[in-house]
Amino acid sequence: MKSRMFGLVAAVFGVSLAVTTPLLAHHSFSAEYDSKKQVTLKGIVTKVEWMNPHVYFYIDVKDETGDNITNWAMEMGPPNGLERSGWTRNTMKVGDEVIVEATLAKDNSKQANARSVTMAATGKKLGAASSERLNNQQ
Repeated sequence: MKSRMFGLVAAVFGVSLAVTTPLLAHHSFSAEYDSKKQVTLKGIVTKVEWMNPHVYFYIDVKDETGDNITNWAMEMGPPNGLERSGWTRNTMKVGDEVIVEATLAKDNSKQANARSVTMAATGKKLGAASSERLNNQQ
C-alpha cells in the first residue's frame, strides 16, 4: 500500500514538474531586453533552433573593419506566431545572409530580440513575432 501511494505521489510530482518548468523558462520582453537600444545587424546564419517557447537563430556579424566576427543569438516569437507571419521551418537556413532589426539585451551580451528579418538574397522582409510591441503597450 505504501509503495502504491509513493508511486502516485511521484507521478503527480513528475507531471506537475513537466507542466510548470516551461512556464518558468518563459520571460517578459522588458525583463531581458531594453526597448531603447535598437540595432540593425547583417550576418550569415550559423544555426536555427525552431522550437517552443521561442525560435532562436544565430548569425555571424562582422565588425565595421571586417576584421572580427561575432556570433549573435537572435530571439524571435513562438513557431506558431512566426507561421502566421509567413515563416516556415525552411524559410531561413544555415548559410543565408540576413538583415535583422532588433532590440539589444539589457546585459550587453551578444543577444537581441528580432522585430523583423530580411532575407538578403530575395529582399523578403518578415516579421519576427516579437513580444516587444505587446509588452510596451501595457
